[in-house]
Amino acid sequence: MARPGETAAGGGGSLGVVPKRGRAGFFRVGRDEAGRWWLLDPAGEPFFVKAVHDVGHAPTSDDGALPRDAAAQLRAWGFNAVGVAGAAGPDDGLPFMGLVDFCAVGRVLLAPGLRLPDVFDAEWPRRAAEHATRVCLPLADQPALLGWVTDNALGWAQRSPRGRPTLLQLCLSLEPAFAAYHAAWEFVLALHAGRLEALARAWGVPLQNKEVVRELTRSETGLATRGYARDDARWTRELARRYFVTTSAAVRAADANHLVLGCRFRQPVGAEVLAECVYPAVDVAMPEWRELPPAGPAGALHPMLAGEVGWGEEESVRAPATGRGLPLTSVERMLRRARAALKRVARHPAAVGYGWSQWQDGPGEQPPFARGLLHLNGTEAREHTELLEPFNRWAESSRRKP
Repeated sequence: MARPGETAAGGGGSLGVVPKRGRAGFFRVGRDEAGRWWLLDPAGEPFFVKAVHDVGHAPTSDDGALPRDAAAQLRAWGFNAVGVAGAAGPDDGLPFMGLVDFCAVGRVLLAPGLRLPDVFDAEWPRRAAEHATRVCLPLADQPALLGWVTDNALGWAQRSPRGRPTLLQLCLSLEPAFAAYHAAWEFVLALHAGRLEALARAWGVPLQNKEVVRELTRSETGLATRGYARDDARWTRELARRYFVTTSAAVRAADANHLVLGCRFRQPVGAEVLAECVYPAVDVAMPEWRELPPAGPAGALHPMLAGEVGWGEEESVRAPATGRGLPLTSVERMLRRARAALKRVARHPAAVGYGWSQWQDGPGEQPPFARGLLHLNGTEAREHTELLEPFNRWAESSRRKP
């Protein structure tokens, strides 16, 4: 069943894109005759998003010259939108993403790898709705708004190579003042006849009492048995479902004109979270670009904006040999992989665009393996922009081809 504001006619230009979600006069999402998803701009024309997150006005360069305006730099490199938490945006004539920041209200679950609202708090839906009204309502009539991002830097505490505690274990180890603590214990015990000894057998872990789980967590010892992993996946889906359903309902109640983009995924989060970040809770998801699904049957795919595009030192830890027996340098390997990945994004039938991960290098990042488009001294990161500029010019025209 279509939600209020969903449209099915008009727009699409020469590509014949049929709008599926959104309001006329604002950014919508639809599919063309080949089954590819597209954003449609307020005039109804297909729009392939090329955005940059965390855009700010650049610092002074080493020679004392003032840099160009951030919006002008973005346009010069072929970008057409501003991502989350950007200083450039509507005043600069660029489409932009709005940030609701639901973590700003209510209790937040915090631990290594974890940053989420306590969605089990009975007061959280009311607080979320009030917060969305304050943030979203003033921009409800803004046509340059691409859509609403619910949170910017969530941590879903999924499995990592370091074997740290994951989401379920962390929730089971919270202080009792958190509603998520009680909900997590009720959830796992309900799966195992309500008895701790049955849970211990299913997990293959000695659990004399609940405090054992907390002690393991304090020592950063993650539970890793197959039985625990099954319950962790179920819990992750339940928490993700509550998060996306509640946040999207709050946004839509305050602003029925704009798309809901879900949260910003700064890291891969796994299938359980992504399975809940879909329509009708989310109009266009923003998974980390390495988690775009295989380009299978178009009808089975949800529209996505490839998030956190970037490459850095992790992309170049070992240089393979070329066919001529000559080793590729780290930079050559990084850029070769980057070109291939970008082309995959542009040709993916579910991708409506991409978001570059950051405007400026982060603390401690060293060129050429830093991720910003500007270095900390304000100079252009040409190792990135010389690849991105021609790609941005090519991407939309290439995608428009049958």
